[in-house]
Amino acid sequence: MAKIPAKVRERYIKQVSRFQKILTAARKRDVNEADTVSIIQDMLGEVFGFDKYLEVTSEYAIRGTFCDLAIKIDDKIQYLLEVKAIGTELKPAHLKQAVDYAANHGVQWVVLTNGIVWELHRMRYERPIDHDQVSSFSFLEIRARNEEDQQKLFLLSRRGLSGSVREEFYERVQSVNRHVIGALIQSPDCIKLVRRNLRKMVPGLKVEEKEIEAIIHDEVLKRDITESDEASQAIAKVRKFVKKKVKRSAKRTAKKMNTSKQTVVKALPPNSSWSSGSGHD
Repeated sequence: MAKIPAKVRERYIKQVSRFQKILTAARKRDVNEADTVSIIQDMLGEVFGFDKYLEVTSEYAIRGTFCDLAIKIDDKIQYLLEVKAIGTELKPAHLKQAVDYAANHGVQWVVLTNGIVWELHRMRYERPIDHDQVSSFSFLEIRARNEEDQQKLFLLSRRGLSGSVREEFYERVQSVNRHVIGALIQSPDCIKLVRRNLRKMVPGLKVEEKEIEAIIHDEVLKRDITESDEASQAIAKVRKFVKKKVKRSAKRTAKKMNTSKQTVVKALPPNSSWSSGSGHD
């Protein structure tokens, strides 16, 4: 977990309950999108710690296109914010304009919110360009003194931009999930471990790795863990890791062999035909 400064925690404790009341009242009145934007601008300043006059801009909202707000610091866009009216249920289609603009201008992070629900998305610049949801929470359910909830707010806060808080959280979300864990269970190392332990449990047992792999794939794991798009991405990630691991292992082995060879050569007598590189037929 990221270390949250005491001053930031104090701000959460002071401001969260205040804006929960404001949002609840706004939802009862079913305020429109423009009024929701105004509330969010205040939240960005008073809860998340941005300078709403210098760092929060609507310059990318042109006749309702691109996005409604942006966090811009030192001429660099940190977030694009797509805002919907407080009574609107957020859907993936609502992200399209902001994501398209982000993709065309190399922006890494996009936020979709109606003031109550906040979604943080990270662009993935691959082919095709896509995006991943990194975090989602209801502001009305935030407990200002709870450390886990403070972490959710910190991801979107001004102080959270420093260091690698967002990237580390994103990497954790990408790695610690059912699809990656499912892919690891199907990896060669895991299958070898299962086979080895089965043979220890039942001495003389004849079982092949392919048989174990088939049982894990077809009978142990759920279908969406083995056959979904997320599963394919997770398997590709694990394969990449395994490939790097094999390369590192090969390099270590080659280095050890080279070191051993040098040690042997140093140990040979000065006039040795092995150390001099000459030999006899």
